[in-house]
Amino acid sequence: MNPATLLTLRETYADRLQECVPLAGYTSARIGGPADALLSVRSVEELAEAAARLWQMDIPFHLLGAGSNVLVSDRGVRGVVLLNRARLVKIDSQAGQPSVYAESGVTLNDIAQRALRLSLGGFEWAASVPGSLGGAVYGNAGAFGGEMAEIVTSVEVLHRERGRESWPVEKMGYAYRSSVLKRERQPVLILAATLKLAHGSAEAIQAKMAGFSERRRSTQPPGASLGSMFKNPPGDKAGRLIEAAGLKGAHIGSAEISAVHANFFINTDKTCAADMKALLDLAQKNVFKKFGVTLEPEIEMIGEW
Repeated sequence: MNPATLLTLRETYADRLQECVPLAGYTSARIGGPADALLSVRSVEELAEAAARLWQMDIPFHLLGAGSNVLVSDRGVRGVVLLNRARLVKIDSQAGQPSVYAESGVTLNDIAQRALRLSLGGFEWAASVPGSLGGAVYGNAGAFGGEMAEIVTSVEVLHRERGRESWPVEKMGYAYRSSVLKRERQPVLILAATLKLAHGSAEAIQAKMAGFSERRRSTQPPGASLGSMFKNPPGDKAGRLIEAAGLKGAHIGSAEISAVHANFFINTDKTCAADMKALLDLAQKNVFKKFGVTLEPEIEMIGEW
């Protein structure tokens, strides 16, 4: 980063700005080289202010929430990483259609647990899903038959040119594990979202959440991973195809295709991003060679490759 630019950021953000920060400690896979600068934001106001300033200064930046579903390169990230710690949650439990407004840095489990305490359901499937709300809204996260597209009613965004806007869910252009923002890479940040919930029995909601958590524990591997590596192709499962290609348990360096579920790649011991990427490429190559199916990554790769 240009020294003069970095000096301006230091003067603006003081001790909130950290420099040359390894990102491995901020990702679920425990992988990632250094960011030129890391700036923590604790509200949508701080997030909007920082993003607007960085856009105005023409400084590249990435937004990082819980760090799941991202593979950060060993060479790291140039510019600024905004660490999203905006976690305000407001629940309207009295309306006929209860709802929750939450800032994009809050975890899905936090929302689900808060809703449970008010006997509100509709979000049980998300309780055991790693990740933050912003990433889930961006990528239409889902599990156990549920997905964000079904419960999002509106999304508060920051547009580089137009400022803050409220988008109805229809504008998100949701598809399987995708949105218009993910497909088109628009200059837009997700600040917050409003989700619809449903009145219910706390006991029934908790039982459903416990059931989903147990299914996840019994079918998905423990350890440091990025989450699901690939989207499921139409009519099939990415994990089944990778296993059928003979790759279950395969490894490159300390990166391993899980012997429990082949669509999860595990960091077994200080794995580097290059090895994880090589394993991803190997799975794509072998599945295409054997089945003629091109696996599309569900994860996002950021940084210098």
